[in-house]
Amino acid sequence: MNEKRVGRGCVVLRQGDITESGADAIVNAANNHLWMGAGVAGAIKRKGGGAIEAEAVSKGPIRVGDAVITGGGELPARHVIHAAGMGTDLRTSLELVEACTRASLEVAEENSLGSIAFPAIGTGVGGLDVKMVASRMIEISLAHLQTPAGMLTRIEFILFSESDLAAFQDALETL
Repeated sequence: MNEKRVGRGCVVLRQGDITESGADAIVNAANNHLWMGAGVAGAIKRKGGGAIEAEAVSKGPIRVGDAVITGGGELPARHVIHAAGMGTDLRTSLELVEACTRASLEVAEENSLGSIAFPAIGTGVGGLDVKMVASRMIEISLAHLQTPAGMLTRIEFILFSESDLAAFQDALETL
């Protein structure tokens, strides 16, 4: 299963490069100082341009678990939502992934966005188990779409590897 309709929208899963997403916003798995180093952040900076990082850093530091929005630079997405899933110590937890997932969805709603694309937050540098992250992120997304108010109707998860996609597919099927 790669799509599940619920409430006012759908959750969609696919394998690929998040920097190529045409969603209104893509999510950057960020640190709370919003510096863009490696992984998803590095790919966003390379493809979207340094202006994204400059704008993000000007809004930081933020509390771990929060999120801020910037322009999308040269990316197909109009915006990047920087979700602080860890501090500069590069440590995270499932609770922090939950918090920054919710914060990202709230920022999308506050900015009247219709679609958002997430990576598997916390599973790279953060080292969290992708199956546990998938279950929590999918659960939060499905619950969000079941709320009656809001503009957000499409929540995508764009996963880099086949194994990450499989973990998210399993989570979507069981929830």
